Amino acid sequence: MPEPHADDVAALRAADLRVTAPRLAVLAVVREGDHMTVDEIVDAATTRIGSISKQGVYDVVSALSKAGLLRRIEPAGSAARFETRVGDNHHHVVCRSCGAVADIDCAVGAAPCLDPHAAAAAGFVIDEADVTFWGLCPDCQAGAAGEPNATQEPFK
Repeated sequence: MPEPHADDVAALRAADLRVTAPRLAVLAVVREGDHMTVDEIVDAATTRIGSISKQGVYDVVSALSKAGLLRRIEPAGSAARFETRVGDNHHHVVCRSCGAVADIDCAVGAAPCLDPHAAAAAGFVIDEADVTFWGLCPDCQAGAAGEPNATQEPFK
């Protein structure tokens, strides 16, 4: 097994979680990956530590998400995905064709990022907005022939 990342060990301890090989492996592969699904995490973590079940990964991502060490996102029509970028105010863009996901920084910088008058009028105190942008990634725009997709305009 590769040497654990010192920040991961410290983060687990700070969250009052036991430092275990599965937790270290999941943190490492999610940090190195890009909005990974549980299946992708299982494959990468198994390569890293030799053996981990899908249920074991579900247990680990649940514990790490509750502790604030992972963020779970669920784009419509997609499996849940996990990232280590937590504690900031960012959103996501999802490709309608291939499902690629990328981070988008909040335009205004502060949560909740939108003007939630209707929710506030209903008595809610809003502390977060989950914004997902949808479109086509550069690879899908280019298409198989290498030509831009004429039916889609890139966002400017």
